Amino acid sequence: MPSVGSPATARQPTVLSVIIPAYNERATILHVLDRVTGSPQRPQVVVVDDGSTDGTADILREHVGTRWDNVVLCCHERNRGKGAAIRTALPHCDGQYILIQDADLEYDPAEYEQLLQPLLDGRADVVYGSRFIGGGPHRVHLFWHRVGNAILTTLSNMLTNLNLTDMEVCYKVFRADVLRAARLRCDRFDFEPEVTARIARMGCRVYEVPVSYSGRDYSEGKKVRWTDGIVALWTIVKCRILP
Repeated sequence: MPSVGSPATARQPTVLSVIIPAYNERATILHVLDRVTGSPQRPQVVVVDDGSTDGTADILREHVGTRWDNVVLCCHERNRGKGAAIRTALPHCDGQYILIQDADLEYDPAEYEQLLQPLLDGRADVVYGSRFIGGGPHRVHLFWHRVGNAILTTLSNMLTNLNLTDMEVCYKVFRADVLRAARLRCDRFDFEPEVTARIARMGCRVYEVPVSYSGRDYSEGKKVRWTDGIVALWTIVKCRILP
């Protein structure tokens, strides 16, 4: 899996590393990277093109190393999924904390500071965003996605004894040592229930922070399908009974 940009060993240690899995996101990837790299935290960014077929990888190769000086690019030869992309990115991350950012425009990098605060204060080991608590604008759409999220979050809470409101949220921030110790195995969107089960088993201190949400529909490139919900259900149960 080739990588472009400065390797982690050549950089000064940073507070925050941001992992961006990207699959067929040519319409949004440059805008997302501009917003992430321009955030006040000046994070190190590790973007993983996950076997895109729409030219996303070509756009990234053109701009990484010239447009931004704090971005590392890794490329999968074929589509392997979000979980696999996160595992690929981990060895390149040199931040004390690691945040997961989707490559679309559903989540706002302007909210990094509030997500980081419980970690910087020493209160938390992991912070989840939540689209369902507190303020912040939310696009109103896709009722059945909300129902599916509620079912999966409730089942996950029952088996982990956590009290999350939004287990499937993209915005998750980890102490880097916690994420590396989680022994992640899942390749696709089942990353969400798997990492939740792992951090619960590790006894991590988990906080939630309200985040805004500008959700896409399928015509705009949304990729989560109902079949991913079935896989997530199995993953929740599997992570409870298997080491």
